Amino acid sequence: MKYQNIAKTARSSRFPKSIFFGYYVALLLLSGVHIGILVGMQKAYFNEIIEIIVLMSYWAMVAGGLTLYTRHQVRKTYELPMIRLADAAAKIAKGDFSVRVEPINEREKFDYLDYMIEDFNKMALELGSIETLRVDFFSNVSHEIKTPIAVIQNSAEMLKKPELSEEKRQEYIDTVTNAAKRLNKLITNILKLNKLEKQSITPNVSEFDLCDQLVQSALLFESVWEEKSIEFEVDISDERRIITADAELLPIVWNNLLSNAFKFTEKGGTVTLREYSVSGKIIVEVEDTGCGMDEQSKKHVFDKFYQEDTSHSTEGNGLGLALALRVLQLTGGEIDVVSKKGKGTKFIVTLVE
Repeated sequence: MKYQNIAKTARSSRFPKSIFFGYYVALLLLSGVHIGILVGMQKAYFNEIIEIIVLMSYWAMVAGGLTLYTRHQVRKTYELPMIRLADAAAKIAKGDFSVRVEPINEREKFDYLDYMIEDFNKMALELGSIETLRVDFFSNVSHEIKTPIAVIQNSAEMLKKPELSEEKRQEYIDTVTNAAKRLNKLITNILKLNKLEKQSITPNVSEFDLCDQLVQSALLFESVWEEKSIEFEVDISDERRIITADAELLPIVWNNLLSNAFKFTEKGGTVTLREYSVSGKIIVEVEDTGCGMDEQSKKHVFDKFYQEDTSHSTEGNGLGLALALRVLQLTGGEIDVVSKKGKGTKFIVTLVE
């Protein structure tokens, strides 16, 4: 049988025709030996009973030898590899995703069973990654939820004190309000991300003006750039840029990118929103002069709950860019990041016109 999903160089059988040809030739030779023994015994005038006993003993040894050899080959080429796979599968079922199975042959001699083992190892690796993400996810969710709840609890306890001044009382009320908003935003983002990853949100494709959408998203942060005295530069087309995409999902991308840009840009810095078209593709760039990222941070910047500030003192929950990435995956877009520590960050979104 030929397997279309196996490389052409792979053997499609663990028992090639050469083995059966070898058996055929061996049996012919052994038959010849049988005739030779029989002729020899007849010339020596052996008793017929002795001849029968000798020939039966001969074929008993031949049958035993062939059976043992066949058993050895089957166990070596098929049974033992399958036992190793079964043991590894049992360990994975118990939660040990570090298990790996060694291929039987060298790479250039791979057959279908070697490729099956290789796919099994890839599956174990992916399951291990998913388990790590799951553990990290719950750990981070617990941390992110616990922090605002603790703030609310502590502030509520302080508000119980009768001797508290009005100024302090208002300060604690503001703290409770901000912590509640942070908690609400976290839960909202978790629910959005969950829907996006389960694809329970189906993109509602329609034609709309991208430039107008970018302007509307940018205006949401007017108070932020004015408060921090940030110079906000906008370089987008004066003409309408009509694209076909989900007009409700894409603002999630622009709002998160602009929010991060303004959040990580110090007072007096610069944030730039740029839009242009290249070879049938629309490019949207959000660039800032903020703190930037090192190579390690860039590798994980789209991971859920990842924050370069490990103290979590910076406002946010590390879900914004994960949401943006998932939206673009659903809408056929791409996102890339260019950043250097201390030199700022630029996110580049590519959409199809």
